Amino acid sequence: MRSVLHTLTLICFALTLGVTPFAMAAPEQQNKMKACNEQANSKGFGEGKGDERKAFMKECLSAKSGKGAGGKETQQNKMKTCNKEAGEKQLKGEERKKFMSDCLSA
Repeated sequence: MRSVLHTLTLICFALTLGVTPFAMAAPEQQNKMKACNEQANSKGFGEGKGDERKAFMKECLSAKSGKGAGGKETQQNKMKTCNKEAGEKQLKGEERKKFMSDCLSA
């Protein structure tokens, strides 16, 4: 009985290790999709742009993430995008500060 319990525990542990990378990949891809959507909108490739937007999204989503540079490139792009959006919305003072905080943490 004890060996059956040990075997069952070992199998559950091994299955958990095999599933973990797939569970972690989904949020990363979702974040990339969100960032690419924001970039497309800020560059004027809105929902009605069709083929231009598709081409931009394909290129953006297939690009390597900025993790090779310690994530700085991604953070810089996010800062530029958020800053541009705040400027377009003409936010100032506390409103801008809150918007930037929310945008950068998204």
